[in-house]
Amino acid sequence: MKSYIVRIYREDRENPRSLIGVVEEPGKDGKKAFTNIDELWEIFNCGKKSCRDRKVRTLSSKNRED
Repeated sequence: MKSYIVRIYREDRENPRSLIGVVEEPGKDGKKAFTNIDELWEIFNCGKKSCRDRKVRTLSSKNRED
């Protein structure tokens, strides 16, 4: 089972599917950004299928904001 760190920076109480944040995998460089719950789900399911076919934004350690 994989572990993730999920940071949610913004949510819309009137539209619960609208989330903005990043996902990290402990021990790995970079973060993956999401702007809604569907993109978050795609990040979690990336291990089952190739991530190359999916439009997941990866933030490298050079361009990420802490």
